[in-house]
Amino acid sequence: MSTDPTATPSGQQSSAAPVDPTTKFQVEIPMQSQPAPGLASELVPPADHGEASYAGHGRLTGRRALITGGDSGIGRAVAIAFAREGADVAIGYLPSEQSDADEVAELVRGAGRTCVLLPGDVGDEPTARGIVRDAVAGLGGIDVLVLNAARQTFVEKLEDLSSDQWAETMNVNVNAPFWMMQEALPHLQPGASVIFTSSVQAYTPSAGLVDYATSRAAVNTMSKSLAQQLAPRGIRVNSVAPGPFWTALQVSGGKKAEELPYHGQKNPLGRPGQPVEMAGAYVYLASEESSYTTGNTLSVTGGAPTP
Repeated sequence: MSTDPTATPSGQQSSAAPVDPTTKFQVEIPMQSQPAPGLASELVPPADHGEASYAGHGRLTGRRALITGGDSGIGRAVAIAFAREGADVAIGYLPSEQSDADEVAELVRGAGRTCVLLPGDVGDEPTARGIVRDAVAGLGGIDVLVLNAARQTFVEKLEDLSSDQWAETMNVNVNAPFWMMQEALPHLQPGASVIFTSSVQAYTPSAGLVDYATSRAAVNTMSKSLAQQLAPRGIRVNSVAPGPFWTALQVSGGKKAEELPYHGQKNPLGRPGQPVEMAGAYVYLASEESSYTTGNTLSVTGGAPTP
């Protein structure tokens, strides 16, 4: 696997000829399952996080970014892209995801950037706040905060959705971004960028994801409110709303195993997205190219409509 930050892209970056988005990254997904939270290294087929395809252009040179859920899925793709764009990176992740986090650290350091590893459950308030403080210490500050960690568990019937699961989902998906945003704020200077990960579920919720969809709608609204509050301080706040992407979240309880082979096929593009296809959205929102963009939700859904 190449860790060359100037590696020739094979699908994510521009090429001599345009690529049909309906056939790009086509995959066949067999039924499978993993215990939560799941590992990217055990996905079949492997997800493309940009390990060998993302080429940077110096758009984040000198930036310092904290990315929660940075070991796998979209967070992993963002960490790789940020490093290859010139940023130093700290990633938060669960201790059980250490092997995935080590792979990300190798890729970030292979791009010549610093990677600070911060294991811990952000659903616990002292841990969430401690991760921010440790990121500031390890990176010397924070310029970009990516609040991406999430918990998603499919439950078909409302009567089977336990109060414990509801509370755990809200702690990780809603409370943790609040705690971490509050802890980071004293360290965010004018020009800083905060990026929340929301979801298409905030707009078109699935029947079996009541708690997850509710949490993503809350995050979407939180980001827009904070954008109004923090704009006078020169701090931009935006969200990204992914559609169906191929990540460990799907195989560790986020989706019925029997539905995995059809993941994303109902979307207009007829396939799931690969995490590398999300990276550019976060790079844009972190970079000076989006200096007039705040309070926005950038939807990357494979054609699923959002407001």
